Amino acid sequence: MRDDVLACVEVEPSTAATASVIWLHGLGADGHDFEPIVPHLQLTDAHAVRFVFPHAPRIPVTINMGLIMPAWYDIGVLDLERGHDLAGVERSAKQVRALVARENSRGIPSSRIVLAGFSQGGAVALWTGLRHAERLAGLLALSTYCVGVDRLARERSEACRGLGVFQAHGQFDPMVPLSAGTLCREQLVLLGYDVEWRTYPMAHEVVYEELADIGAWLRAALPPSA
Repeated sequence: MRDDVLACVEVEPSTAATASVIWLHGLGADGHDFEPIVPHLQLTDAHAVRFVFPHAPRIPVTINMGLIMPAWYDIGVLDLERGHDLAGVERSAKQVRALVARENSRGIPSSRIVLAGFSQGGAVALWTGLRHAERLAGLLALSTYCVGVDRLARERSEACRGLGVFQAHGQFDPMVPLSAGTLCREQLVLLGYDVEWRTYPMAHEVVYEELADIGAWLRAALPPSA
């Protein structure tokens, strides 16, 4: 693996991959966190989707007393609407773009790639995908929020205007309040993105009903190749 590409957990389809999902974990987790969900998405052999679960770099996280842990960017204060480490977000976005480019080099066009993320990883997936120079297949934003949305109108990619976004949130989320997810959805809809919004009676987690809905959305976003 090249030094400039993040280490990843990969789940290959039973046939040669024709599509990819790059899925970013949340703060303090790693690429193994969402590996077990793949069978529950009910994708068939014909969908031929490769799942790529990168490990975030280990950095000091201010809000956690400076402890070093896997994180996509630093968090300094408990305020999801302002004060974001945008330099850190962009560093991670550059690493995600490198993963997209690697999938391109393996024969997967950007139009067959979904960027996905949970919590902090979802914020990075949104930031990266909405600015990507080539149109993607869609975005999965789970239990997350928007960062730098005040810059999005001028920085967003023309290629990804109106992109499909599956956004899901827990009604009882104590970490990322439902209001933060709702605000993000409203901002995305205002800018013309095609948001499929779902809420579930859960906390800061993923539940089976949600996985079924994600699987249905992925099957539509990444149909079998002709």
